Formats: sequence, structure tokens, C-alpha cells
Amino acid sequence: MFHLLLLVAVALGVGFGLSWYALNDGRLGGARQLGPWAAWPDLGSPAPNPYTRALLARTGALQLGRSEGLQFIATADSAGEPLDLACRYRVEGPTPAASLWTLAAVGPDGRNVASAGTPPNLDSAHVARTNDGIAIINVSSRLAGQNWLEVTGNGPFSLVLTFYDTQLASNLGADPATMPAITRGECA
Repeated sequence: MFHLLLLVAVALGVGFGLSWYALNDGRLGGARQLGPWAAWPDLGSPAPNPYTRALLARTGALQLGRSEGLQFIATADSAGEPLDLACRYRVEGPTPAASLWTLAAVGPDGRNVASAGTPPNLDSAHVARTNDGIAIINVSSRLAGQNWLEVTGNGPFSLVLTFYDTQLASNLGADPATMPAITRGECA
């Protein structure tokens, strides 16, 4: 009888644990990872997979349709360290073809953490670029040069990179080098 109860407890623990992992991490249930960036390409499809439907039910967020765009979220830098508002970050590298992209910083509750009185995000139409067309964006609460996304607060946060009018959803097996890298700078 003890072995039967132990077997049931292990089965429930593994089942619930894997479900929680799949819905929070996503790599088991449809999320695509490109470097530090993760996307759920089925979010905008008419018939998303069961994990994606569960994510939509859990978050209650409105999503872009597949033909409208695709959203990537990074909760860690390119070295795998969690993003922290006490640190400076540099987002640099190529971006996939899109009519427009935006970069925003959000807290764990989904609220934008841009400083009051500053733009809530940066977009591809209003950023300075290097001679080879690369945008370099600094994300920090302290003054930074070039393109600066000023954030406020403390604790963990996420970067949300949204591409509008892109064919990226059909090419998510792409090389991670097609997405910008997130490099951590000094921390307070």
C-alpha cells in the first residue's frame, strides 16, 4: 500500500511539475528560443496548441495575429543571468526584417517600468543606428548615451521586443545571431 501511495504522489508531482514548467518556461509547449529571446508563435494562430491556449487563459493578454506580428520576451541576458533593474544592459545586434519593431521593459506584473516622463518604449523608426544599420540600445536607470531606454524601480524585469508586419513566425528555426544580444554592464 505504501508503494502505491508513493507511486501516486510521484506521478502527481511529476505531472503537475511538468505542466507548471511548460506553462512558465514554454520550451516544452511551443515556445521558440533565439538566444535570450523567447516567442510563442502559435499565440496568434487560429488553432493554437493546448499549452499555448493554457498560457492565453492564464495571462488573459490580447495577442497579435500571426500576420500582424510576433513578440519576443527576454527574462535573462545573453549569458543566462536574470535581468535586474539595478544593472545596465546593452541590446545590440541585427533584427529580423519587419515594418516596425518596439522594445519595452516590463516588470514581473507586466507593467511598463520606463521612467515617468520618458517614452514607454523605443521603436525602429526613432533609434540612431551605426553605419552598418545596427541599433545599439542602452537599458538602465542611470544616464546612458546613444539610444537609452530609461527604466525605474528595482528587482527583476523583462525586455519585450515586438516585430510588426513580419514573416518571422514562418522562420523561427533561424540562427540566434539574427536577434540582438543582451549584454550586462555594471550593477549598482
